[in-house]
Amino acid sequence: MNEILHAIALLLVIEGIMPFLNPAMWRETMQQISQLPDNILRWVGLGSMLLGVVILYALR
Repeated sequence: MNEILHAIALLLVIEGIMPFLNPAMWRETMQQISQLPDNILRWVGLGSMLLGVVILYALR
């Protein structure tokens, strides 16, 4: 359970870097992403999940 909390905390730190450093670019990027079709977003999400699993597997 402790490892999961550490992972969530690290995720929050990483997710907060861009809006902190360059909020205007982050906002523009989010607007562009919101206009993508659902199927593209699903593929990006799947790719992200698979990459995360591969990284976790490699670290174990």
